[in-house]
Amino acid sequence: MSATVFVAGIGVISGIGNNTSECLNALEKGETGIGKITYLQTNHRGLLPAGEVKLSNNELAVLSGFSPSVNRTAMLSMIAAKEALDNSGIKDIPGLRTGFVSASTAGGMDKTENFFTNFLTDRSKGKLRDVIYHECGSITAIVAEKLGIRNHVSTISTACSSSANAIMYGARLIKHNILDAVIAGGTDALTRFSLNGFNTLMILDEQYCQPFDENRRGLNLGEGAGYVLLTSERIASLLKKDPYCSISGYCNANDAYHQTASSPDGDGPYQAMTGALKMSGLRPQDIGYINLHGTGTQNNDNSEGAAIERLFHPHYPKMSSTKSFTGHTLGASAGIEAVFSALAVQKGIVYPNLRLQTPMKAFSFVPETTFSKYPELKNVLSNSVGFGGNCSSLIFSKL
Repeated sequence: MSATVFVAGIGVISGIGNNTSECLNALEKGETGIGKITYLQTNHRGLLPAGEVKLSNNELAVLSGFSPSVNRTAMLSMIAAKEALDNSGIKDIPGLRTGFVSASTAGGMDKTENFFTNFLTDRSKGKLRDVIYHECGSITAIVAEKLGIRNHVSTISTACSSSANAIMYGARLIKHNILDAVIAGGTDALTRFSLNGFNTLMILDEQYCQPFDENRRGLNLGEGAGYVLLTSERIASLLKKDPYCSISGYCNANDAYHQTASSPDGDGPYQAMTGALKMSGLRPQDIGYINLHGTGTQNNDNSEGAAIERLFHPHYPKMSSTKSFTGHTLGASAGIEAVFSALAVQKGIVYPNLRLQTPMKAFSFVPETTFSKYPELKNVLSNSVGFGGNCSSLIFSKL
């Protein structure tokens, strides 16, 4: 069993940038990607802000190499996954056993919605090609095929913790010597189904979201994709450049509390964080920065905050929610935030929690509000909390 799993490549596309460099630049400048909905055809245009990727489907098709007829989720996946693959340099190593583990919650819903809009008015209308890649697994399959990955292809869909669980699974495949390298993360496009569903739950903010603010009103949805390329120690030693970091710990837990809410005591996030720490051999005081799940809803921030109080009081790490930049990208969120976490630990940086005005009165800690450099940063904890109580934590450690 391989002792260490390394992050050798990263790739991301989101509302704040079409690649890693653009996203990092926006994070440093404090430029949010949340704004008026432009590309999604919805009655909520002008009413609900979102973190859309600033490209049309035709423009995404050019970047991804797919036909414009392919759904938006797959094109986002291809762009970020290919960046992670190219960034790693593993294509120069022959004979690799390579896998692709991708997460999604919406799948090809964007195209399916267009099909049924026409079909319901006239059953002779609607293009069947729009529903071919509806389910999440088909998106993973077509991206893996285009990347030339055939050794192992898997899809994970566990709500908003999906990408974190994909990364855990990829790490396990490497640790058990089943694969040499895995592209792991997730993708989701903004859809009417997601927007209407979250609006029905009455947890969307009509203004820009304010995670961990006392007066927060809800979340903004977003879209994008984020992947890390994981390798074994042997493969990492063959690469021309140093890995970004290692994944030293991870854990998935379930508080079994509610279908769409987290335990008010933070049982799920607490179990996930303590499990990840136990695996890594680290203590709470060894964590220098937490990339919060931090959606901006009353329930989520209360639950995650309660878990942080239980685990870290009275010595809190620096922390922030980057969803204040990207919006909540659902199945892609943990993959995007894994990329941000890998950059944080490699470069020694902490991101701001945008629009934080009044810290939550229930807690002793206050998230960071400025982009800062901390060369001494050694371990970053990234949290993800999903519907159904599915909670996951990843720990990224400096080499």
